[in-house]
Amino acid sequence: MAQHKPTIVVIGLGSVGSMTAWQLAKRQEANVIGIEQYGRVHSHGSYAGESRVFRAAYHEGGLYVPMLLESRELWRELQVESGREIYLEAGTLSIAQESQPEFQTTLDCVRDYDLPHRVFSTEELRRAYPQHNIFDGDVAVLDEYGGGLRPEVAIMSALELAENAGADLRFNTEVLGLDERPGGVAVRTTQGTIQADKVIVASGSWTKRVLPGLDALLRLLPLGLTWFMVKDPSQFTPDKFPTFLRDHGSTHFFGVPTLDGYSIKASGNPVWPVERDVADVPTEYTSDQLNLLGQRAAELLNGINPEPVRASVHHCAYTPNRLPVLDLSPSERIIVAAGLSGHGFKFATAFGAAATELALEGEARFGNEAFTLATHFDYLAEHGAYSGTGH
Repeated sequence: MAQHKPTIVVIGLGSVGSMTAWQLAKRQEANVIGIEQYGRVHSHGSYAGESRVFRAAYHEGGLYVPMLLESRELWRELQVESGREIYLEAGTLSIAQESQPEFQTTLDCVRDYDLPHRVFSTEELRRAYPQHNIFDGDVAVLDEYGGGLRPEVAIMSALELAENAGADLRFNTEVLGLDERPGGVAVRTTQGTIQADKVIVASGSWTKRVLPGLDALLRLLPLGLTWFMVKDPSQFTPDKFPTFLRDHGSTHFFGVPTLDGYSIKASGNPVWPVERDVADVPTEYTSDQLNLLGQRAAELLNGINPEPVRASVHHCAYTPNRLPVLDLSPSERIIVAAGLSGHGFKFATAFGAAATELALEGEARFGNEAFTLATHFDYLAEHGAYSGTGH
């Protein structure tokens, strides 16, 4: 007698959902149904915006490094399986004053995990990367595993591979609610109700609409992206200009080399307060905000035009301590991957693997007590909701 295959519904086919659908379908152990409220690869999600920085040397701490190394291997696997360029291994250059705590944490990561890297003194940095305006006392570490990711290309690739492996992906379909029943979950959608054995909720900033019980835990932070034209694009190609993080005083900037042949991404600190719902997130910068970002970019980079050539506003769900939620519900029928807190895309493949393992096996290799719902709600009770601190 053929073994029953469970039906697993993945809600949200963006950063984590697409990677989950790909890896879950590839294992051939479940009937996979994916649901996305928008079309296939759209501009509304947290992932949109051409590129993302990938880094293995993580200034947020060593807790994440094993997950990042797993993610790196899975990004390379996705690239091979799809035949598309997704992971640009150009390195990531972190520039700051040597005494800055985040810079010291980055150094700790490369040393503790023996990551390939180079350290630059102030003068070495000026000679190696004249595209940056280097201040006295600035030093840098080049994370050689770092680089850029192409999110739209990655998600399209993962979705195609998931379908090739048998996944049923349904777009322009909104989830109206989940009803747990004996033995399963009824997923109510605008296209009818789906009976699932398990559900993986990977709906990003919309998670609270699917799981209202997480309303108190999650807050949305608007995140903006800006691009600037450069005078000599040949100096800003991936082989000469790695992805970067810059910290100077209270200014934090990150960026990606030119992918379009005329501009680079260089984006700064969030400039908006936190919000409760996606409907409240602003959709564009003000002129004053763009002018200020241009001034800051021109202070940090040489050879750029300080007027942004394009800009876009996105958002992400944050937890109070900026750690992700990766856990099973008490019934173990609902898997939650949420609250990626502004640094989720680089982890998307590893989170997809973890969500797959939680659904099929009940535990994940990257399971951590700090990521559980119980720990998050304990922290929320003591510290309150995320208020916009950090970058």
